[in-house]
Amino acid sequence: MCGLTAFLTVGGTPGCVHCANNGPGLEKQLEDSLDLVNHRGPDARGRWFSPDYRVGLGHVRLSIVDLSPAGNQPFHDSEGAIHAVVNGELYDHEEYRTELAQEYDFKSNSDCEIVIALYRHYGISFLNKLRGEFALVLYDANRKLFLTARDRYGIKSLYYTMVGNLLLVATEMKSFLPFGWKPEWDVTAIREGVWMNGSQMLFKGVQRKTVYPHSEEEVIERVRELMLDAVRVRLRADVGLGIYLSGGLDSSAIAGMAVKLVQEGTKLGNDTSGERSKIDCFTVQFEKDSGFDESDIARRTAEWLGVGYHPVYLDEEAIAARLEDTVWHSETPAANVNGMGRLAVAEAAHAMGKKVILTGEGADEHFSGYSDLLPNFLLEPDYSWPQSLAKQSDFAEAWKVMEERNQRLAMGMDEVAGPTKRMLNNTTLCARLSTFTTLPYSSWTDQLALRSPATAFAENFGVQVLHKMMEKWHPLHSTQYQWMKSVLANYILRYIGDNIDMVHQIETRPPFLDHYVTEYANNIPPSLKIKYDPESKTFREKNILREALKPFVTEEIYNRTKHPFVGPFTYQEDGPVHKSLKRLLTEENVNQLGFFDNDRVQSDLVKAFRDKDGMCFQRALAVAQYVVLRQRFGVKKAQDPGCSETSSGPHV
Repeated sequence: MCGLTAFLTVGGTPGCVHCANNGPGLEKQLEDSLDLVNHRGPDARGRWFSPDYRVGLGHVRLSIVDLSPAGNQPFHDSEGAIHAVVNGELYDHEEYRTELAQEYDFKSNSDCEIVIALYRHYGISFLNKLRGEFALVLYDANRKLFLTARDRYGIKSLYYTMVGNLLLVATEMKSFLPFGWKPEWDVTAIREGVWMNGSQMLFKGVQRKTVYPHSEEEVIERVRELMLDAVRVRLRADVGLGIYLSGGLDSSAIAGMAVKLVQEGTKLGNDTSGERSKIDCFTVQFEKDSGFDESDIARRTAEWLGVGYHPVYLDEEAIAARLEDTVWHSETPAANVNGMGRLAVAEAAHAMGKKVILTGEGADEHFSGYSDLLPNFLLEPDYSWPQSLAKQSDFAEAWKVMEERNQRLAMGMDEVAGPTKRMLNNTTLCARLSTFTTLPYSSWTDQLALRSPATAFAENFGVQVLHKMMEKWHPLHSTQYQWMKSVLANYILRYIGDNIDMVHQIETRPPFLDHYVTEYANNIPPSLKIKYDPESKTFREKNILREALKPFVTEEIYNRTKHPFVGPFTYQEDGPVHKSLKRLLTEENVNQLGFFDNDRVQSDLVKAFRDKDGMCFQRALAVAQYVVLRQRFGVKKAQDPGCSETSSGPHV
């Protein structure tokens, strides 16, 4: 719902690179930093500095709860000792207000003000009380404590780096630029793939914090109860609220549950009519002949539910027009056009007066919706559920069916080193994700890739987690954890998440990532998440979730297999997308990156459009996005350490 920037002077005199060591200089840089994310919070802006300028907090606000000036940030306690800025949405705040009313003087009705009240009462452990999507910075002047935190899954981003003697914290990395940050490519992180899998980023010196016996009928009922509650609390807002709807189970069920709750009297944002037709759903509509369009299915769902349906048409021209802005705002290179689609629906929702949107992210990670999870489901028997593949013949047959259904799942495992396989208990996701980092790199970068992407992926989890994977967790749960820590946190929630939505002041709320839901889902036996039917020889992904959400979706959606949201990979030669990539992928632009082989890049670019080669298109698109990042961030050229040319500029 907002954006924040904060700084802490670590030793020495308050100051930063290219900045006068005084208050006015820091004030201007903080102001310039907020300017870069003003799209996230156009409704209000606030700043606070300690008297000695060692600490500064800045905030831009998108008003969602308590639209009055009293909800503007930073927040301060009555003694002027505790200060905080918060980005996101905190649920259950009414209950905490009642609990703490006798000891804390609330100055607004904002959900985010409970951060200071909870901190005063519980100390640092107040973080355990927070439910929602959030990132925050809190400063306690009495204790000289500077605390930063974000939600459990990184729905709201939070980055930090050092510039001179300033520790900088911000919602988006671009906010570091006014403080003199000079981004440099972290080629090792790029080659090893750890920018996707861990705390390292594309740029040197920038970090993000990593995240760490019932009947089947009872489990179904409990999942249904938890999901309804997760949707209920996310319908609260003092502004217009809508839903992103695709042709899949997750978003369709969110819409269905919203209809049920509204008809039972739950308020839909600022709408009190109780009419299901007031629920507006937004769908990306690709070209009909692309093979990737789900708008007809989404339309049938909307008609069945009786809700408003708003398709957002995305042709080649619309994709090309949004390419560079998508990269700039997501700060993430990705080999698909999904981010452009997300940017388009956010724009449409904003045009209809919406500020809050419910989304379906998180269901596949916690309830086993991805096809990549299948081989890991079959790696070991599920002893936690007696009715699971009890007969060895069924187990062997299921494995054979899985391989016939999708042979690509095993690709790449032969290339994974034995020790790495053992560290991950033979789970297969590391090989699958290694394909994400297969780009046309220059040969000199091989010396910086000290580990294979698969090994870097495994070592990122640490000894304790790896021990649990080998000794405690079922391989399916291990793979779900790996996916959540990598693809969900660093791709889905960034490239098609908050950073994109906030370009048009849209706060997205994913009920499937409510921590009450995920904590329960993490303890559901694997054989309730994925079911194999020996008679029909078929797998049923997200089995328990399908049953729990069946009352809220059409028969078509209930029976439909998983189709990931993804855009087309083939486009017309000399069409808008091709022209955009040719403009970006000039020899000069590619060489200015410093770590890609231009001949191979140009070969991919030609084959992508001449031969309609989808893999070549993905590689060319990813390199083009690196070009955009270099141009927008002013990243200096990466240098071969063995080259006589030396790098210049401050090291971050």
